[in-house]
Formats: sequence, C-alpha cells, structure tokens
Amino acid sequence: MIKLAYCNVDDLNLKIGYNLVPQDRKNKINTFRFDKDKKLSCGAYLLLKKLLSEINIYNPIIKLKKYGKSYISNYDNIYFNLSHSGKLVSCAISDKPIGVDIEYNDPTIDLNIAKNFFFNEEYENIMKSENPSNEFFKYWVLKESYMKYTGMGFHLDLDSFQINIGEKITLKNDKNNLKFSLFDVYNYKLACAGKYEVKKYYEYNVKDLY
Repeated sequence: MIKLAYCNVDDLNLKIGYNLVPQDRKNKINTFRFDKDKKLSCGAYLLLKKLLSEINIYNPIIKLKKYGKSYISNYDNIYFNLSHSGKLVSCAISDKPIGVDIEYNDPTIDLNIAKNFFFNEEYENIMKSENPSNEFFKYWVLKESYMKYTGMGFHLDLDSFQINIGEKITLKNDKNNLKFSLFDVYNYKLACAGKYEVKKYYEYNVKDLY
C-alpha cells in the first residue's frame, strides 16, 4: 500500500489550520517568522492527517528517530514522509518505509552544487542534457527521497550513492530492489523512494484539509 499526494497551501487559512494540529506541530510552526513557512509546516501536517484519516487513523502519536525522521509510534507498519517547497507540500504514506521530496524547479540553480557534491557521472549527465537545471532537479529530488527513505537525511552524504536515470531509475549497487518514482508537478519535481513504484499521485485542495 502506498499513496502519494501534494497540495498547494498558498491560500491556507492559518487561523483554522493552526487549531487542527497537535501541540508539538504548533510549537514547530511558532518557530517560523514568515507566514509562508508557517503555512508549509501546518499544511504538511494537515495533508498527513488527511491521508491517515482515509485509512481510519485519527490519533497518531508522532515521534522522532535518531536522525530526526518522524514515525508513528502507536501504529505498526504505517510509514510516512513529508516534504515542502515553494507553495507545495507533499506526503507519502505506506506500509513500508518511504521517502519523498518535492522541489521547485528553479532555472537559476547553481550547478556547482552538483559539481561539488554529486557523483561525477551524475554531474556529467546534468551538464550534457538539453536543460541542465531541469536535469539537476531530477537528481536532487531522487537523491533526497532516498536519503529520507534511509532515515538519515543529510547525515548521508550526497556523493555516497549514485542514482542512475534511464528507462528505469535505479540506485547503483542496490541490493534491496528499491523503487524510485519521479513526476513533474507544474514547475516542481516530485520523487518517491521505497519498496513500491508509484504510478499515480493525488492533488488535494487546501479546503480538503480542514
């Protein structure tokens, strides 16, 4: 079982949304200075809450693992991951470990990031592509989705593993048969890493989250 979804939270009503999240999420929202960031933090949790309610989970107790990945402590075999960028939040839920990333496809990105932190072959593929910035974000979201899948996040170096983008997307020297999924969502890239290949993603209206 897996479900991948996203939502534009630019029009999120913070007064309503804030009252629908637990205290620990309120504390996190309060750390942000700008409403844009508050909306992303609030909206990500509300999207998670919505997806969990669809499988009859209404009282998740969320805790953090060693490297900061969140998990639901009172339900076995229910995993989730959250991501946000720009105006969009994304969430994946599954019965197996999962990682998700969404990023605004910024054409002004400094490609030296890939030169300095990616595998040489990944960087070379980016630079020889017709649209290097677009290719960069393919690698970026795929790599970050894998890092989040492992639970290590940026404690795992970007150049410690290699993503191969071809007819299928694979992890070099992968022994666990991981599945990668990559989508274009407007001017964003959305990727998922886990035990299942995702064929479809879902769009939610912000009003669906209240």
